[in-house]
Amino acid sequence: MKIVVLDGYTLNPGDLNWDDLKNLGDCAIYDRTKAEDTISRIGDAEIIFTNKVIIDKDVLDACSKLKYIGVLATGYNVVDLELARQLGIVVTNIPAYSTDSVAQMVFAHILNITHRVSFHAEQVSQGEWSKSIDFSYWSTTQMELAGKTIGIIGFGKIGQRVAELAKAFGMKIIFQNRSVKKDLPDGYKQVDIDVLLKGADIVSINCPLTNENKEFINRSSLSIMKPTAILINSGRGPLINEQDLADALNSGKIAAAGLDVLSQEPPKPDNPLITAKNCYITPHIAWATLEARQRLMNIAVSNLKAFMNGKPINVVN
Repeated sequence: MKIVVLDGYTLNPGDLNWDDLKNLGDCAIYDRTKAEDTISRIGDAEIIFTNKVIIDKDVLDACSKLKYIGVLATGYNVVDLELARQLGIVVTNIPAYSTDSVAQMVFAHILNITHRVSFHAEQVSQGEWSKSIDFSYWSTTQMELAGKTIGIIGFGKIGQRVAELAKAFGMKIIFQNRSVKKDLPDGYKQVDIDVLLKGADIVSINCPLTNENKEFINRSSLSIMKPTAILINSGRGPLINEQDLADALNSGKIAAAGLDVLSQEPPKPDNPLITAKNCYITPHIAWATLEARQRLMNIAVSNLKAFMNGKPINVVN
C-alpha cells in the first residue's frame, strides 16, 4: 500500500524515526504540505496521515483511492468526517498520548508563576543577587501551593491527572465538567462554573473546544475571579477572549496567566497577550515531550496495523 505523511515534522523533527511505518508500505514523508499541494502529494495513495493539513471535500473527491486517514493528534476537526464515512474511508485519531506531559506543563506554568522562576533566574543573570547584602534574594512575593484551591475546568484524563498532581502539593480540588463524575476520590468536589471561578486560587482549563464554550473566559467570567487568581490554559486558545484577558491582566483584575495555546498559532505579533502584564506564554509544546511523541508514533502505527488486519481501532467516523 502507498502511504503518505503530509506534515510529519511536528511529530518527528528528527529525534524519532519512521521505520515502523515505512515497514508497512511504500511510504512518502513530507515535513509540511501547503493546501495547494495536498491533492498532488496524496495522488493515488490509499493511506494518509495528517496533523494540521485539511482533508476536505475537494481533497476527498480528488483522491479516489483513499481508504484510510490517520490523524496524528487527538483532535480530528481537520477531516470532513461525514463525507469520509460516506465514501467508506476510515478515520482514526490518537487518544490520550500526552496526558502526563500536558499535566506536567500545567504545573510548570503554576510553579513558574508562584515562584517567579524565570524572572528570578534572569535577575541572577543580570547580577542582582550578586549585589544583594543578604544570602537570599527575591523581589516578588512567593506563593505556597499547599492549602490553595485549584479549579479544574474539564475533568477528563488530563484534568484528572492535574488533580492528582495538585493533591500531591496539598491543594484543595474543585472541578467543573459537562457530565456528572461519580466515585470521586476524597477531597474532590464537582461544582458549577461560577462557583469554581469565584473560589479558585488557580484555574486550569483542560476542556475541549466546542461551539458552546468558545471564549467562555471573557470580561464577565474574569470579573468574578479573585484578584489574586492565576489562570492556566493548556486546552485550546479560542476558549479565551484574548483581549478581555489582556485587559484583566493589565488592570490587575487577576494576578497572572500561563498559556500554552492561543487562538491563532503561530500568533500575530500584535496579539494583546504577548505584551500583557504577568502573562507567560509557551508555544503549544505541552504535548511535545519526546516520550509523548514516541507514544503518538507508536499508536499511529498500531492504528494502521489494526486497520490493515481488518479490525480498526480508535475510529472517529
